[in-house]
Amino acid sequence: MAKILPLLLVFLGVAAGIGTGYLLRPEPVLEAEVTSPCGEVQAEGESLDHSDEDPEASTLEYVKLNNQFVVPVLDEARVAALVVVSLTVEVSQGRKEEVYFREPKLRDAFLQVFFDHANSGGFRGAFTNSNNMTVLRKALLETAQDATGDLVSDVLIMEIARQDV
Repeated sequence: MAKILPLLLVFLGVAAGIGTGYLLRPEPVLEAEVTSPCGEVQAEGESLDHSDEDPEASTLEYVKLNNQFVVPVLDEARVAALVVVSLTVEVSQGRKEEVYFREPKLRDAFLQVFFDHANSGGFRGAFTNSNNMTVLRKALLETAQDATGDLVSDVLIMEIARQDV
C-alpha cells in the first residue's frame, strides 16, 4: 500500500490538472470574425474604416537599436554621472534590415552626438527639459540622415536616465 499511494497521488494530481485546464480553456475564436483591440468586429479580409488616421503612419516602421548608449558626464576630468539612452529610428516600410546593416555606423555617429551634447553641458541640471531634448533630437536626426541618406526619417528617444556617481 505504501508503494501504491505515491503513484495514486501523482495520477490524481495529473487528472485534476487536465480537468482544470479543460474547464478553464479559452473560448474558440471563429475564423470568419476577428475582433480588433478596440472591440470592433470585422470579417476576415475586411478592413475597418479609419479615415481619421494618418495615411503616412501605415507606411512607417520603427526599429529599436539593439543596445543602449552609455554616455559619461565629466566634471573636472572625472566622471560625475552616467547617462543611459535607448533609441528607436523611424524608417519607411520594409527598410528595417537596412538599419540593422548600417547600425554600427549609426551607433558611432550617435555616440559622437551624445559625447558632444555631454561636453557642452546638455546632461547637467534639468537635462530633460524640452529645449535640451529638442536640441538633442535635432542633432541625432541630422547625424542619422548624414550617415544613412534618406533611410532614417526620425529618431525617437525611448528611454533616458542619468545616474550620478
